[in-house]
This record gives sequence, C-alpha cells and structure tokens, in this order.
Amino acid sequence: MSETCNHDCGSCSENCESRQNPVDFIEKPHTMSSIKKVIGVVSGKGGVGKSLVTAMSAVTMNRRGYAAGILDADITGPSIPKLFGIHEKAMSNEWGLLPAKSKTGIDIMSVNLLLENETDPVIWRGPIIAGVVKQFWTDVIWSDVDFLFVDMPPGTGDVPLTVFQSLPVDGILVVTSPQELVSMIVSKAVGMAQKMDIPVLGIVENMSYLKCPDCGKEIHVFGESHVDEIAAEYGLPVLAKVPIDPQLASNCDSGLIELFEGDYLEPVADRLEQLGE
Repeated sequence: MSETCNHDCGSCSENCESRQNPVDFIEKPHTMSSIKKVIGVVSGKGGVGKSLVTAMSAVTMNRRGYAAGILDADITGPSIPKLFGIHEKAMSNEWGLLPAKSKTGIDIMSVNLLLENETDPVIWRGPIIAGVVKQFWTDVIWSDVDFLFVDMPPGTGDVPLTVFQSLPVDGILVVTSPQELVSMIVSKAVGMAQKMDIPVLGIVENMSYLKCPDCGKEIHVFGESHVDEIAAEYGLPVLAKVPIDPQLASNCDSGLIELFEGDYLEPVADRLEQLGE
C-alpha cells in the first residue's frame, strides 16, 4: 500500500494488496425488495434533460410489460414526481417506506414525496444527501421491479459516487445535448463510470433538433451535434437522439408524461432488454 493511500481504490491505479482484495461497499436492499436490474441515468452537466430521459425510459419499459421503478437521487432538484403528476406523500407501514405509484403503475420514490411542501428547498450537506439516497435503496420496499432507474444529479460528486459504490448498478445511460461544451463534460461522466467499473450502456442526446411542423426539416437549434464524435472516442453507441418536441414538453408540464405517444427511446428499451437477457 502506498504511503499516500486514501483508501479510494476507484481513483487509484496502484496494484497493491488492498486493491486486490477491495472492500465491498454495496448496500443490501430492503429484505422485501425484489429488483432485477439497476440502471443509472447520468450527465456531467445540469439542464440536459436527464430526468426526462429517466422518466421516458421507465415509461417505455413499462409499455413493454416490464415492472419499472424510479429512484430519484437528485435530492436538491427533484423533478420526477412533477413529470408524473404525483403530489401525494409517500406512505409507510411497519416494515418500511412504500414508493408512490404512477397512473400506469411505475414505482417512484423522491424526496418531494416526503417534504411537508413539495416546493420547500432541500438545504442539506453532501453526507446527509448521500445518506438519504442510501435509505431510498435500503428502507424502501421495491416489490418485483424489473428495471429500477436511478435519476442522478449532474456532475461527479457525492451522490453519483454513493450510488456507484453502494448500489449494484448494472449499467448507466449518459445524457447529453448537442453543444460541444456539454459533450466535453460528458467525457467526465463516462470517465467516472469507467474508473468505478460501471458499464456504460450508451448515450442519449436530448434537444437534438427541432422538426419544422410545415416542411419537416430538422433545425439544429443548438448547432451541429458532436455526440457521434464523443461516442466513437469511447466506443459507445448513440442509442437515441430526442428532438425538441412541444407536445412532449406540454405533457411534462402537465404531469402527463405517460400519455406521450412518441417512440424516441425504443432503442434504449432494446438495449435494456439485451441487458436483461
């Protein structure tokens, strides 16, 4: 072991004895939970539609007959309940917390379901936030979930690190947008996943283009996309390019994302089915 060892094997390249016998930080889920696959949804930057992709992925898998759930790990900026039009509080029983159910039966747990007022700000330090994320895994009863999507906050801070170390993540989806700057920051998210030995399933580009309602031409509002370049650099597939869709935006604002009929994330569902097999 190096004299400067900080005991974080995920960020170390030394081949020491401690690394050969690493400590397992994986937390056990609630004893009454049954979760087959855990999928993280990440981005190196905020505002790219990560929660939208999380919600649409869960809806798409639900439509294919799979039981889907969403663990909203974006504690300081939870938006999943709003997308599904959920405003009631989470319930509990003598055994643990129970996730809320969406209109089509998707299990959802978010800090907004525990606050007295859903607009109250969450002003907590990093360790407390990370602890809440762990509790959403250990104290919530996720019954018979085929795919549990974890909507993570942007960046490579405490919560993504906690999720990668504490939850048995089977793979991640990286969300980006067309700007070159965002593509550069996504490199950090992919790099973190690789250092933590988490498989990257592919990249989803949001706000990729706007289709003219009159002529059908694709307008690149944010400039030409660079996602194919960065995907090729890491040998990753671009699973979907989601356009700016006014109807989708309207459904999200109204809490009716489950009623949107678009098929933008069908390739993501195909990839997840392969993972399940």
